[in-house]
Amino acid sequence: MGVPLLMDPEISCLVMYVEKVVGSIDQMDIDDSANNEKTSSVDSKNNIKDSEKGKGKHKLYVGSQAVGFRRDHMEVLSPIKDGVVVDWDIVDSIWDHALRECLLIDPKEHPMLLAEPSSNTQQQRERTAELMFEKYNVPALFLAKNAVLTSFASGRPTSLVVDSGGGSTTVAPVHDGYVLQKAVSSSPIGGEFLTDCLMKSLESKGITIKPRYSFKRKEIRPSEFQIVDLDFPNTTESYRLYSQRVIASDIKECVCRAPDTPYDETAYSNIPMTPYELPDGQTIEIGADRFKIPDILFNPSLAQTIPGMENFAEIAPNVRGLPQMVIESINRCDVDIRRELFSSILLAGGTASMQQLKERLEKDLLEESPQAARVKVLASGNSTERRFSVWIGGSILASLGSFQQMWFSKSEYEEHGASYVQRKCP
Repeated sequence: MGVPLLMDPEISCLVMYVEKVVGSIDQMDIDDSANNEKTSSVDSKNNIKDSEKGKGKHKLYVGSQAVGFRRDHMEVLSPIKDGVVVDWDIVDSIWDHALRECLLIDPKEHPMLLAEPSSNTQQQRERTAELMFEKYNVPALFLAKNAVLTSFASGRPTSLVVDSGGGSTTVAPVHDGYVLQKAVSSSPIGGEFLTDCLMKSLESKGITIKPRYSFKRKEIRPSEFQIVDLDFPNTTESYRLYSQRVIASDIKECVCRAPDTPYDETAYSNIPMTPYELPDGQTIEIGADRFKIPDILFNPSLAQTIPGMENFAEIAPNVRGLPQMVIESINRCDVDIRRELFSSILLAGGTASMQQLKERLEKDLLEESPQAARVKVLASGNSTERRFSVWIGGSILASLGSFQQMWFSKSEYEEHGASYVQRKCP
């Protein structure tokens, strides 16, 4: 989720993803006449949708540029939780923006290949089919599991896919191109959770991240700037947090790396500090957090030691670290394929691009797996390919000649209904 929208000119179908968030303004809370003048120059360039939610009328701002522009009373909403759609009205607006504003195409002319999480429910799949065929009138549709597409991207029909994205981490075994549903394991710890942990840890040390909209830099002498704070009292809490998370996420990606061994407070207390310059010009020093935050993937209980993350204790006992998730998932599979899965563990997703994550996971698995198992963790050396492996796999799958007979066509939908997607897209 959240990757750029791309279209392969060599294939006749569209491989599409949705973004994570949209901006939403309840028109009952603001004076339209006062806002028209302020936003008219921006609104003409951004995708804006009106939708009815409850009794209030909402204006949705879709796309990273539209959400990045601060507006009074604008809330930041996500249609996806733990990889599953929870607000179809927002998803509808995002798809409309993707097709008509970004790609400038008529969906009636393109079969649609959509990636879905391995844990997607039957109701979610049928709702997707209804929306695609009824509103967008696509000629054909196919739903493919994220794990299967990652396997296609690596050229391995049988593998164990460890997909660590923004909202969650999922471990899914794939055998001959099919996900083994009984062995899928998931965790709520993903990139966004780690970003929240980093923000809370920095706050506990007295470091405040100023959102980009809350100040301006004024040049007082050549190459010397003064920071002038700006006051926007009508900025929502969700937008403030969203703006801070964007910066905290960049800090995480720039300085964090998985430790070679399990994190220990004493051992890392004197670790050399790494500087990071915030957008307001302030330079902060980050020490042990560089290793502690990534190690939460391996030892979730570490999150409870961060001030402000105490609520995590309620679910912590049920959350397992990456090595345990991998071993549990493999042990739920047939004995005949376990050895092959141990030797074909694929890393995918943005969070999986973190430095040293591959080496640390392989090391821990070698210590905890059966002695006879040959453990091999595979990951593309290119972090962009690792992040977008699902899209790459989708473009490969859709270009295969043998795939063309697998489409769920519009005529089949009209004859059998949305439930037929379960048979056509197993």
